[in-house]
Amino acid sequence: MLETASANRNQLRSEDRAVHDWYRFVQSFPPHLVRSYLDRFRTVPGHLVLDPFCGSGTTLVECKKQGIASVGMDPHPMAHFASSVKVNWTVDSSKLSDYTRAVERSFEAMPFGAGVPSQLGFDGDGFVANSIDGQLGQDVAKLLIKNSISPEPARKVLALLLKINEHGDDELSQYGRLALAHSLVNEVSNLKFGPEVGVGAVKADAPVVSSWSQRMDCMANDVQAVRCLSEVQADVMNCDARNAGQFLKPNSIDAVITSPPYPNEKDYTRTTRLESVLLGLISTRQELRHVKENLLRSNTRGVYKSDDDDQAVANFKSIADIADAIERRRVELGKTSGFERLYSRVTQLYFGGMFKHLSSLRSALRPGAKLAYVVGDQASYLRVMIPTGQILADMAVSLGYRVTDIDLFRTRFSTATGDHLREEVVVLEWAHG
Repeated sequence: MLETASANRNQLRSEDRAVHDWYRFVQSFPPHLVRSYLDRFRTVPGHLVLDPFCGSGTTLVECKKQGIASVGMDPHPMAHFASSVKVNWTVDSSKLSDYTRAVERSFEAMPFGAGVPSQLGFDGDGFVANSIDGQLGQDVAKLLIKNSISPEPARKVLALLLKINEHGDDELSQYGRLALAHSLVNEVSNLKFGPEVGVGAVKADAPVVSSWSQRMDCMANDVQAVRCLSEVQADVMNCDARNAGQFLKPNSIDAVITSPPYPNEKDYTRTTRLESVLLGLISTRQELRHVKENLLRSNTRGVYKSDDDDQAVANFKSIADIADAIERRRVELGKTSGFERLYSRVTQLYFGGMFKHLSSLRSALRPGAKLAYVVGDQASYLRVMIPTGQILADMAVSLGYRVTDIDLFRTRFSTATGDHLREEVVVLEWAHG
């Protein structure tokens, strides 16, 4: 069992910042947790580790640092992009530094005082008040959280992105784009992250170029330190983990270390919407829907009429009982919104998707493969408790896995109930041939 812990166990340690801190999701789990299970599973060079919900690449980066090959999966284009850049350590650090200085000089030479460069697509009046429609186009701007970025910082971001793409080769520009994503979220935007993503203090301006160049310099220093491990395999696939077995070689995976989404009503496309849109990874509502359709269902904003993952767990009484309890509570409280009516359904869809994932994954596992799933109990749906870890363990047993432990990683404060909920690591073993 892991030591009982509080929320600070999930924080990034100073000694782990290299590469991991290039770009991280707010919900990312920490590198030291990955290391603890690599050690526990006796994972060594020559083994292959899978993270089927790789997010911003924590498992992949930490495996590479330990000299262990890995493969990740994520259908979200921002996750796929970030993880792919974070495991590419082949670039020459001096070239990266030269590229950074060249982009800075080119940006500084832009004629902002005399007028806005025509390449950015501004209209004759510049920005529309309190929006960035003039730069991105109205349809694209509507994808963003309102006021998530102010007009002047947005103008600088788009101008800098133009110069990032103009200079250097594709590899260098990928580093530049990821550094810009980091700056967007952490220094430039008006976003704030708590239980949900929202808008905080609105900034009239922000140090776009200086924050970007500082991030690029950090990346150059990190690459110089880890380049000796650049040949360690780390592949990232843009695919849906519910069909994991279709994308992996049979009997190829020695260990799985991952943290899938939780059934908690967090829209994971919303928390990364700003950088996804400004980097051009999501440009239309149709593209956004396509991304959501390939994600595990964990919130009502991603539920569609054609979804049928719930059928996979129709015979699990514990899941049906929770769904029924949520629906009864909804009726008792008189909750009638469209989202509230979907609370029970999304719970069933979530566990159905996880069942499909665990079922599909079996063909790719070597006999004796060890698996660690970081999941959390939830009470987001009208305060009905969802023991995520225990249900995941029960489903795994029904599919032929052996549950070796359910470790307590930390406790989290629930704004819904005022209680502290368990965040656990469900430890499994695949013993079949």
